[in-house]
Amino acid sequence: MHEHDVIVVGAGGAGLRAAIAAQEEGADVAIVSKLHPVRSHTGAAEGGINAALREGDSWEDHAYDTMKGSDYLGDAPAIETLAQDSPEEVIQLEHWGMAFSRDDDGRVSQRPFGGLSFPRTTYAGAETGHQLLHTMYEQLVKRGIEVYDEWHVLDLAVTDDERPEDRRCHGVVGYDIQSGSIEGFQARNGVILATGGLGQVYDHTTNAVANTGDGVAMAYRAGAPLEDMEFIQFHPTTLPSTGVLITEGVRGEGGILYNDEGERFMYEHGYANNDGELASRDVVSRAELTEVNEGRGIEDEYVHLDMRHLGEDRITDRLENIIHLSADFEGVNPLEEPMPVKPGQHYAMGGIETDENGETCITGLYAAGECACASVHGSNRLGGNALPELIVFGARAGHHAAGRDLGRAEIPTGKRGDWEPGAVDTPVEPGSVRPSGDAVADGGTAAASTAAQSPTGLVERATEEARTHVDSLLANDDGRNHSEIRDAVQSTMTENVNVFREEESLKQAVEDIRNARRAYQNVGVADQSRTFNTDLLHTIETRNIIDLAEAITLGALARDEFRGAHWRKQHQERDDQSWLKHTLLSWNDGSPELWYKPVILEGESKKYEPKIRSY
Repeated sequence: MHEHDVIVVGAGGAGLRAAIAAQEEGADVAIVSKLHPVRSHTGAAEGGINAALREGDSWEDHAYDTMKGSDYLGDAPAIETLAQDSPEEVIQLEHWGMAFSRDDDGRVSQRPFGGLSFPRTTYAGAETGHQLLHTMYEQLVKRGIEVYDEWHVLDLAVTDDERPEDRRCHGVVGYDIQSGSIEGFQARNGVILATGGLGQVYDHTTNAVANTGDGVAMAYRAGAPLEDMEFIQFHPTTLPSTGVLITEGVRGEGGILYNDEGERFMYEHGYANNDGELASRDVVSRAELTEVNEGRGIEDEYVHLDMRHLGEDRITDRLENIIHLSADFEGVNPLEEPMPVKPGQHYAMGGIETDENGETCITGLYAAGECACASVHGSNRLGGNALPELIVFGARAGHHAAGRDLGRAEIPTGKRGDWEPGAVDTPVEPGSVRPSGDAVADGGTAAASTAAQSPTGLVERATEEARTHVDSLLANDDGRNHSEIRDAVQSTMTENVNVFREEESLKQAVEDIRNARRAYQNVGVADQSRTFNTDLLHTIETRNIIDLAEAITLGALARDEFRGAHWRKQHQERDDQSWLKHTLLSWNDGSPELWYKPVILEGESKKYEPKIRSY
């Protein structure tokens, strides 16, 4: 068994910043990651980091833009923390040597992004995430922080107290991809989940193959509630053939969207009369699909994004990798012709419920980055707000887990504050199809005896349960292949839980996911080897995809309104009277429980009054 003060699961932007922060507090820190740090999906974040750095801008304006962009479903304490801490974190990155783009006067460059009232997006060409990863990885190496590279975390080791609010996390169980061994990791102070997004729930996504929502699913099954899972962001500019992201930086620099009739439709059809292409992402995505659905799409599938008028010098200086992406994946040279683009799944606004310090309702369990929901983004994330979320809340989680006093959190977690029960009408029963209490089915983390409740005993028991589970998968070599189950889930999510949502389609997705659960009961692994067994890993990931697809769909079916990225055909009005609240979903031994808590609109010195968004 490995022992450390703080264990960080995941080595992307949030994980690296959390590990550095914990080390700054003097903690013995280790990262457990299924990918080498610089291979993290953070590297695909091209656009930039929002931060109020210049005269004429302020953290208050950044906070207001973020709250407006969230369609008033963000929590003010988290949003204001993001806006206040982001400048310091960006300056810290610059001091660590991050290669930001610079203006002629030597200042770091900032450009406009969708939904912002000020050009506050700081960037490094079109590879901001890549530069951020490498900068922080250098700090990781410099500080001697241990990395368990290519270890896939299977389970959390959490006590089995009846109420999640009384539980404590003492560590994790990891699978060494190189050797095939399964070992426990005990955390004396805390575990920080920084496992990234869940894009592989969909088949057309900007997310990497590794983004299977592992941390979100593990926390869910361990008892931590999931918050606002129905809010999935579809980025308006992805390449049709692959889902590869074309950064919002293209539109920030002046790129223009055209339909098949050559119309600049964001203006000419009245989708965003003021901001045009730089409206928030949910607005632009719906506009593009409306153009396609009304017969003005190109090849009935996509629209054009044109940046030729920017000139070769400007494009090469600020957006060079876009030239290569478009040429490599679509055969289009954007210096000579417009790029084909359409909306694709991009980001999950929801995730593991946390407070503004990154802590969940389970003592000793933290989450940061895309896997977490503090609620910064509410129902729609502004471009340029993902990377500051990683570094701001990664740092706070690391500091807090290592013992720094960050003050009393204003955002309650679990059923500690005001909450109300919820209900949703589904055609089939959601949740586990195995008997209640099956340890393997429900996460494999519950201790069965008083002795096992000791930190060491708990981690050891969770480790043995994980070994048993893996052995059972490997023994069933003639069972169902994970790929056909995963494909079925991804297809129904893309077809039925996309930009435009209808009640019957959502119910169809619930049924399809139930069928996938039944099929998964006989899943098997054809590859019997123990080393570099990707078949085994993908089988385990598929379970996570099923759980999260169901959580997204249940939240979407329950929310009878149109807010941000959540559009309902039968409910096309935002309903602040009934729905100014967060959706929470708890696992409860395999039976999902729906409940709600109010949005916090009271900030440091003002209350944010919901207004109709206009761009």
